[in-house]
Amino acid sequence: MTELFAKQALLPDGWRRNVRITVAKDGTFSSIIPDSAFSADMQRYDVVIPTQISLHSHAFQRAMGGLAERKQNPDDTFWTWRTRMYQLAHRISPEQMQDVAAFLYMQMLKAGYSQVAEFHYLHNAVDGRPYASPAEMSSRLAAAATDAGIGITLLPTLYARGGFDGSPLNEAQKRFSSTSETIADILSDLQAEWHGSQLVRTGIGLHSLRAVDIQSVSPLLQAAGPGAPIHIHIAEQQREVDTCLSITGQRPVDHLMSHASIDARWCLVHATHLSDDEVTAIARSTAVAGLCPITEANLGDGIFPFEAYVAQGGRFGIGSDSNVLLSPWEELRLLEYGLRLQRQKRCIALPPGQKGSIGAWLYHQCLAGGAQACGVSLDGLRPGARADLCVIDEQALSLPDLQEDDILDSAIFATSHPPVRHVMCAGQWRITDGHHADEVRLTQAFHATLRTLMAA
Repeated sequence: MTELFAKQALLPDGWRRNVRITVAKDGTFSSIIPDSAFSADMQRYDVVIPTQISLHSHAFQRAMGGLAERKQNPDDTFWTWRTRMYQLAHRISPEQMQDVAAFLYMQMLKAGYSQVAEFHYLHNAVDGRPYASPAEMSSRLAAAATDAGIGITLLPTLYARGGFDGSPLNEAQKRFSSTSETIADILSDLQAEWHGSQLVRTGIGLHSLRAVDIQSVSPLLQAAGPGAPIHIHIAEQQREVDTCLSITGQRPVDHLMSHASIDARWCLVHATHLSDDEVTAIARSTAVAGLCPITEANLGDGIFPFEAYVAQGGRFGIGSDSNVLLSPWEELRLLEYGLRLQRQKRCIALPPGQKGSIGAWLYHQCLAGGAQACGVSLDGLRPGARADLCVIDEQALSLPDLQEDDILDSAIFATSHPPVRHVMCAGQWRITDGHHADEVRLTQAFHATLRTLMAA
């Protein structure tokens, strides 16, 4: 057993002082005791907080970070970016996927994440033929996560058609091709291979309403199990909304809710373009809205109707999505700043009538929403939860000797890089003094893979 002592620690019921944290051999917290006395056999830290969760990631897209920022079309949009993304997806091998993902997951840990939901749809070989093992690519992602030491919720994702009209997948999408039976097989293989792992969980993904006939997926949802997370891209682009409306007669969220029972298992990723009724429907469903502010800004998606959603008690979390920039702190900052620019006011994110710290409220809400979306039943610094924690680097904050919520406000709104000193996941220190034990190896492998992909 390992004992830590925190002068300040963020517990589920708020900040507490002089907290003794005991980590059991199985990688969970065995006790969290505030108002304790320090003893010489304890590891002593000033500020300890729960690690954050990325509820939406496409690991392979880390290989194109910063490489899609040149204008090559008079009307450059998400759809032109998607063409570049397809080019990468068309050529990355399983081995390269693992190298890219392991490097990405190391970077996530360094930024203060300890859990990621991987929304994965590259199921087939480069020529479109199935691998001998249907779970080949998904297993590579699990191996990358365990290599880096981060928790992962694998979401093998159904991608069955090319559009709302039922058109077939095009040539660039042949690696994505899958059926409900394929996804069920991948899920079964993953559960068998990674059974008992502290780090690997499973759920399912439905790529989008344009790629999935929502009326046909009930057997797959049943195969996933009653508690498995279910994620779907929804209403990310206005063109997507317009096409759905023209073909189905309904907006995307309306169409989804007309044909599926949406509840707390679901994470609706982006949900950017919503009607007032759709905002209310998602909030009342207890599903999580998966917000990815950095990616949504990078792709020009738009701004989620956050104020109306939060006013109705809607649940949300953050995702790193295309992984162009890894920082939960920046995700939260951009979420609030986007609202400020939209409204020309300050401190927008809090629910109506509530006062207090913007940073602390956002951090708490995203922890809860992220845990729900990743199928984590017990999270945060509490007995029985997986022993994940972050030691804040106080030297990176805007001012010395900050207390409680001021720490989170400074970390989110007044730092130029993630203020992370150490990160523990499943009871093991994965990041120490800002570095991963295998950083050199993982970085070299990523760089070698990137050079090969760029030369292709």
